[in-house]
Amino acid sequence: MSLMVVSAATSQVLIDGEEVKGVQSLEYKVKRRQVDIEGVGSAERIGVAYALLNVTGTLRIKSMSKMLDDKLLDPLSAPFNLVAILMRGNEQIKKISFHECCLDDKSFELTAEGVGLTTYNFTATRIEEE
Repeated sequence: MSLMVVSAATSQVLIDGEEVKGVQSLEYKVKRRQVDIEGVGSAERIGVAYALLNVTGTLRIKSMSKMLDDKLLDPLSAPFNLVAILMRGNEQIKKISFHECCLDDKSFELTAEGVGLTTYNFTATRIEEE
């Protein structure tokens, strides 16, 4: 298996097709809930039943994003799609699509270097990797 090295400098994050400026990092976690099936008269499980797939993510942006702030503060805001296009130079290595995202919260930090950093946490209904 080969190593896939991607460049943060040339990669992009899009929300509903619009590039998000100032992205410092994107982190996400995919967790599938599972239930152990117990065997009668045994201390070992005999199987696993899979359930809900949880997709959570964090997007850190230099300063702030008016687009994300508006989505967070508007109680009628529709879910959105977030796409991360991972690049190595001019070559697209991977495309990760987060579908039906909703913002959970945001936090803001003003660092000693004088640069504001806003952290947006989101959930997604599903994820696709191409």
